[in-house]
Amino acid sequence: MKKQKLHNPEETLKFRKELRSNLTPAEAFLWSHLKRKQLEDKKFRRQHGIGPFIVDFYCASEQLIIELDGQVHMNEQAQQYDEMRTKYLKNQGLRVIRFENKMVFDLLPSVLKDISDNFK
Repeated sequence: MKKQKLHNPEETLKFRKELRSNLTPAEAFLWSHLKRKQLEDKKFRRQHGIGPFIVDFYCASEQLIIELDGQVHMNEQAQQYDEMRTKYLKNQGLRVIRFENKMVFDLLPSVLKDISDNFK
C-alpha cells in the first residue's frame, strides 16, 4: 500500500487549483500582503494541501498555517470540524493561527504582527 504524501497530495490538486482561482475577498486581501516574501522575507503558499485538508496559507520554514474564518465557520458543526482539523494539523507538528475575515480588513497591521509573532 502506497503511503499518502502529506504535502499537496495528488487527491487534492484539482480542488486546490479551484480554490486558488476563487479566493474569498479576505484571502485575496491578506494574500496581497503575504505573497512574494513581503512579510519578513517568509515564503507563504496559498491553498496548500496537507494530508486530506487544504489550508488557506502555509509557511513551510515556520511550520505555520494561517486560517481565515468567515460566517460559514460561525456555527457549532463548523467549529467542531475546525477543531478536528486543527488537531490533525498540530499532530503533524504544525502550528495553526486563525483570524476572522473582518479582522483582516479592519485590523490588518495587528493581524500581520500576530503572524510575525508566531514565527519561530
